[in-house]
Amino acid sequence: MHTVTPPSHWRGRNSRKMQIYATMHKTGTKPGKLVFTMRCDILFLSLLLALSTSVDASEKSSAADDAEHKSSPVSLSVLAATADFVAVAQVKDTDYVYTRSFPSEGSAFLKTLITYKTSKSKTNKPGEDIIEVYEKGLHPNECYFENPTVLEEGRRYLVFFRMDPQDTEIYRGLAEGCALELLVTGDNRYALKYPVDEMDLADNLDELAVEYDFRDNYALVTEESLTPVTRDELLARGLIIPYQGNFKYTHGIDLTVARKLINTEALKSQQNW
Repeated sequence: MHTVTPPSHWRGRNSRKMQIYATMHKTGTKPGKLVFTMRCDILFLSLLLALSTSVDASEKSSAADDAEHKSSPVSLSVLAATADFVAVAQVKDTDYVYTRSFPSEGSAFLKTLITYKTSKSKTNKPGEDIIEVYEKGLHPNECYFENPTVLEEGRRYLVFFRMDPQDTEIYRGLAEGCALELLVTGDNRYALKYPVDEMDLADNLDELAVEYDFRDNYALVTEESLTPVTRDELLARGLIIPYQGNFKYTHGIDLTVARKLINTEALKSQQNW
């Protein structure tokens, strides 16, 4: 077997070249093939670099789009005007496909409790108060809901849905978001949970939030579900208090007060599809 000795000025300076020579020594590669091998390596590395640059640019573009989307607050009136269906609704069941423990496609079934706006082309008959909301994929402001157990009531929300253009019997979420959680107060009223973290709202809700003693199990939050920074901030502001080994939300915005933030024109029904 022919032994190839690398030039002395390469030794200790270029580990990649030393590896090439070591490979030649083990496989019996002749010196004449060295240039071809190096050219192939360079071409391969160039292709990898180009691919990496393309993927990185795509990821940065996607991240920039997400950041731009998240940095544009939207008002309740704009949400209502964009939506075909605005209501108070309660989650009854879900039928999702899960990927790594997260829903990635499927439907949620919600019971309508109070309707503020519905399409003229879709008015439920008496008893037909269950609506289907379909979602697919993982993206900002995705519209998935937590499935209640058989022993629990489902969470309640103020919802903003649009009709699916492919199937008018199904609703979809809006690009800005689709639901704001409601909690039941001590006097059996609905209040938006505060602080609102489901959407970036332009409405000044800080001035409208008042203290409540909620009688809703969903007002409780475990320490594991809060980051230390969020927990400490909420505690410092008095927006949560320690409660039975967990924490409990203490403030909300009365639903009737929140409803007044939505102008009448935004709730006018319109013909769709």
